[in-house]
Amino acid sequence: MQINRRDLLKTAGAATAALAMPGIIGRALAADRIQVGALYSQTGGLSVVEKLLSTAVELAVDEINAAGGVLGKQVDVVVEDGASDPKTFSEKARKLILKDKIPTVFGCHTSASRKAVLPVFERRNAMLYYQTHYEGFECSRNVLYTGAVPNQQLGNLVPWMVNELGKKKVFIVGSNYVYPREMAKVTKKLLNDNGAEWVADEYLELGHSEWAAMVKKIKDSGCDAVLSNVVGDSIIAFYREFGNQGLSHDEIPICATVTSEIEIAAMGPEFAAGSYTSFPYFMSLDRPENKSFIENFRKKVNDPKVVTYHSLEAAYFQVFIWKQAVEQAGSLDVDAPSARISCMFPAFMMTGERGRWSSPATEHGPGIRRNIKCENGPSLPSTKESSSPRPALFQPKGACLRRLKNSESFSAKTTQRSSPSSRRSNANTKSPKKGSSSPAGPRGPSQFCTPG
Repeated sequence: MQINRRDLLKTAGAATAALAMPGIIGRALAADRIQVGALYSQTGGLSVVEKLLSTAVELAVDEINAAGGVLGKQVDVVVEDGASDPKTFSEKARKLILKDKIPTVFGCHTSASRKAVLPVFERRNAMLYYQTHYEGFECSRNVLYTGAVPNQQLGNLVPWMVNELGKKKVFIVGSNYVYPREMAKVTKKLLNDNGAEWVADEYLELGHSEWAAMVKKIKDSGCDAVLSNVVGDSIIAFYREFGNQGLSHDEIPICATVTSEIEIAAMGPEFAAGSYTSFPYFMSLDRPENKSFIENFRKKVNDPKVVTYHSLEAAYFQVFIWKQAVEQAGSLDVDAPSARISCMFPAFMMTGERGRWSSPATEHGPGIRRNIKCENGPSLPSTKESSSPRPALFQPKGACLRRLKNSESFSAKTTQRSSPSSRRSNANTKSPKKGSSSPAGPRGPSQFCTPG
């Protein structure tokens, strides 16, 4: 059969039109929907934690869509895998922003990944929502930091240790990278301001599992409390060795900035009994919003025993912050919601009405929890407020004490969360040079809750 040039061109034109049609239809459908990115590790050493953060974003979007969406449109989540590698995070950020044309991304878990993607967001004027508590000293107009910074956790914890527990000699211990060292710097100032002292400031490498020598140092130091900035799976080894060497939290309590529900469940609550933790959120907050959040999240992951914790809760509620900002601005353009956030953030973070931003905690702020092992099932003991003064910029109203009954019962009453817009940048701040490796070095993988 012969085909002349005219027939060939007709056939080619029809084929081209057919091939183009799905793209046209896809763009038409996309016009009726809004896409946001979720950039978390789905593979690699950090995936155990980061998959949950990604799921928290998806849960929030599910609830937003069920309530009518954003600006009358349904929202789709485009999930990308950072693969526990900062370089991959940077590549996937470019893909989301440049190829997928998505200006809003919820993501990153470590400071290493956040710093890797930051130039991409700043250069392309896109917006990153970052939920992990981190070391501070960074301020970008293209990032909304919804996790706690050092003074927000320690501003409650350290004065409470001194004034309520009567602790005057504190041994500071941490993993050897930037976050624990910056936390130590803030701790030292707060101890001095409250009439106490630090007797040591020691570090072991991230992921270190041999804690016998360090715990012996603690025993021999004459301290009456430990301020722990230990991170990741090292927490498990540290707490277990602490107990195995006969140290008691009743006499020398570990007061931690990182130890969360995940680590306590992993180590066994008996090793955390009597210790303290300072966070903006605890799983056992006795509020209907939190109970609903836990129930819905467990349904989402199909696991009736999965624990919720501070970074996961922040990953969830920051989606509602974005929704409220977009709707108040009436635009998806990055600059418009960003401007609205800077204006409205102090007000809505203080009021915490569920209809406005839907946080499981409802009232947010740093809280202190005591962990206690329960022999006969969970219960909710009373709380105690601290009246210690707070920094003027942040104004959290009080820290409350609650005790852990078992790995399923974590509790603390908290008040308001401060505004990330009040955090200040200090890019030239350098960490102390104590320890054998660079404090800003790359983070090793951990299956536990790793702060920035």
